[in-house]
Amino acid sequence: MKKLIIVLGVIYSTFSFGQDTLPSIEKDTTQLDEVILITQRKLSNYRQEKTLSSIDDYLEKSNRITMIKRGNYAWEPTLSNMTSERLNVTIDGMQIFGACTDKMDPITSYVDVSNLKKVTIASGQEGTENGHCVGGAIDLQLPESKYYDFGLKSSIDLGYETNGNYRTAGLDVEYSGNTFYLNADGIFRKSDNYDAGGNQEVLYSQFQKYNISLQGGYKLSENHQLDANIIYDKATDVGYPALPMDVSLAEALITSLTHTYKSDSTFIKNWESKLYFNTITHIMDDSQRPDVPIRMDMPGWSDTYGFYSKVKIEENKHNLLFNLNGFYNRSLAEMTMYPNDSNQPLMFMYTWPDIRTLYSGIYAKDIYALSETTILSASARFGFQNNTIGEQVGLESLQIFYPELTDSKNRFLMGVSGDYQLKKDNYDFAFGLGYGERAPSVSEGYGFFLFNSFDNFDYIGNPYLNNEKSIETNIKFNYYLKNFKVGIESSYFYIMDYIIGEIDPTLSPMTIGATGVKIYTGIEHASIFDVYLNTSYNFSKTISFNGTIGYNYGQGSNDEPLPIIKPFSYLAEVAYSTSKFNAALQLEGNGNQTRFSSFYGEDETPAYGVLNLNLGNVVNLKSNKLVFKYGVENLLDTFYSTYADWNNIPRQGRNFYVNASFVIR
Repeated sequence: MKKLIIVLGVIYSTFSFGQDTLPSIEKDTTQLDEVILITQRKLSNYRQEKTLSSIDDYLEKSNRITMIKRGNYAWEPTLSNMTSERLNVTIDGMQIFGACTDKMDPITSYVDVSNLKKVTIASGQEGTENGHCVGGAIDLQLPESKYYDFGLKSSIDLGYETNGNYRTAGLDVEYSGNTFYLNADGIFRKSDNYDAGGNQEVLYSQFQKYNISLQGGYKLSENHQLDANIIYDKATDVGYPALPMDVSLAEALITSLTHTYKSDSTFIKNWESKLYFNTITHIMDDSQRPDVPIRMDMPGWSDTYGFYSKVKIEENKHNLLFNLNGFYNRSLAEMTMYPNDSNQPLMFMYTWPDIRTLYSGIYAKDIYALSETTILSASARFGFQNNTIGEQVGLESLQIFYPELTDSKNRFLMGVSGDYQLKKDNYDFAFGLGYGERAPSVSEGYGFFLFNSFDNFDYIGNPYLNNEKSIETNIKFNYYLKNFKVGIESSYFYIMDYIIGEIDPTLSPMTIGATGVKIYTGIEHASIFDVYLNTSYNFSKTISFNGTIGYNYGQGSNDEPLPIIKPFSYLAEVAYSTSKFNAALQLEGNGNQTRFSSFYGEDETPAYGVLNLNLGNVVNLKSNKLVFKYGVENLLDTFYSTYADWNNIPRQGRNFYVNASFVIR
């Protein structure tokens, strides 16, 4: 049964940065990408965590993902040291775009663990199955159809955390028959301001949200089925201590209708076609802040209509995947300023001038089995994108800086990659190459005086930006010796026309107190490198050790370090696990961030280390199950910030938590 129970952490399989199954290779190594599972109600012996973690907590367990925190809610994922503009973040393959110009509503904030089965993480061009990217992809995958003759099942989840008086409650009800199933679930989360180490209250860090989802399906025949999904997510009273504004409303409706054909006896093994629609409303305001230079409202809206049709074919040693997809998105954001003098008129402008994006593209991948232990794979994506400025006033505003600007821009995008994978009894090896392109985001291309509190500059988009282009290589090697495993993984990206803001000294900022104005431009190139060493050892069937150390590097052709690059990092965990009880002690931290970029608003971040203690019990009650997870996060009450904490906001201090999940079969 689906549900929000445990962090099952990151599964490291044979390695590739891809997303498919190995044809004719051992079944226990078929998953090639990095996967975070969210569905099983059981105790895990890897990266033990509380059962009712947010999706942000789950994602942060990955080596390659770091969450940028602007508050206690809606963290922005980065992958391979690249922020969301360079990533392709989807929900079950559906394109969704946030409605906030300050990135206070990443796509991950509009789902909950109660909606999901797993999260698939793919680096670089192996992440282009659902769209173009440079850094990679994060796909938040919904559960599959479930047709069983077992009738009704349900579960109840409750959680409490002392730091921030954080409360969580969830309910799931599922009916399944031979030809019909229906699943409904809801979860509610509420937190007051949290305390950093030393009991220092972090103001404006409160939030409240609830998420409701409904999933149903009907089996038309043995090979054909229809599925419908609806997710409604609403957050209110969300504080952002690292920003000058908070959020009064973040609301999303996500819907889809899917037809699936499956057959083991035909040339086409699986054909999945989906129609989807989603709409997002996001409202920033500063009405709860006691002292601001001028009151502002900043609402934003994003509507997306889309489709995809994916076909999987198996022929001899070939495992083929084709995906034809397209979407239409409308992004609109505005700002109204209310002068302190009521006799002065209101000031209004479009910060996103109704940008309408139309995209269509095709993806193809072939996994070819050279032998029982060796495979080659190759993939390619080609697409066409059109951006149109729908608001005439917004067009005229941008024409102040670009007099010859027209309301429409066409772009052609492409990406190709190849991988070689070898698996032996005591080692495995993978090597990949790729080339990819991405179009500028709405903010990068068409943003109008977007304030960035990280470097204290207003930003103006550049519709004439070139496509950002990347050449990448990745490698991974694992060695196994009885109960011991050691592995190394590394990737390198050489990015041309790297899009970033550059100061224009001739312009004056719109925001009161801003240092100046930056215009998005493409520097000649940038380099991003990372390497991780992973080890694990099973002392016995119940006691294990896991450890990881990592190093990351980023540099631009302007001789400036790139921003938001992870410093030296480490993780060590000792875990004890049986079928009824587990315990884990974790030490995780970063080294001193010495390669910070003051040019982009960064400063030096001190080193830190944090201890966490996590425990869990399972109690079987006849056919039902009661699962407890409890523990202490930041055991020593360390006061710290990481390199990814916006404006150095401190993270949580000591936090005691307890989660209980009752599964009724």
